Amino acid sequence: MILFSVINGSPQKRAPIKFDESLIARIGMDDEEAFLELYQSINQPLFAFILGLVADFHEAEDILQETYLKIRAAAHLYQPQGKPMAWIFTIARNLARMHFRQSQRVADESIEDIDAEGFFSSEMDHQDRIVMKNLLEKLDEDERTIILLHAVSGYKHREIAQYLEKPISTVLSRYNRGIKKLRKILEQAAA
Repeated sequence: MILFSVINGSPQKRAPIKFDESLIARIGMDDEEAFLELYQSINQPLFAFILGLVADFHEAEDILQETYLKIRAAAHLYQPQGKPMAWIFTIARNLARMHFRQSQRVADESIEDIDAEGFFSSEMDHQDRIVMKNLLEKLDEDERTIILLHAVSGYKHREIAQYLEKPISTVLSRYNRGIKKLRKILEQAAA
């Protein structure tokens, strides 16, 4: 299980997100290949980021789709500044906030909703999914987002800091605080 392995200190490793900033300009000119290339390079970390914000699988999927629509609609307005992922994460964060304001509810759907599309391992039994959902709910939004980006997507803390536009020290402290919370909860449950 990905998150349990992170709690024990061995996160999944992935290649960093790399795409040429010119992709966004090409998307602004209705280049379908550029959009597909962008989608393939950012989909997993973007979904992990959004899931960290909303803590609900189906809402995260909806916001992910809205984010891609917004990227397509606003790509022609993008001003290259060397931080295209920060721009994309800002779009996603704003859409998540707007979604919260519109729905005026906290994500409290059943555990089946989180696992409906296999976000967690298909080998994970029902009890493990319940534990995983409960663990993630114990974290605050920043901790959950940083841990999911690191654990699920395998990105380095400095990359996460750059994408979230936060100091690396903040990302590291929130990651470590979240992992400590999760360890403590698991140790208490085991006792």
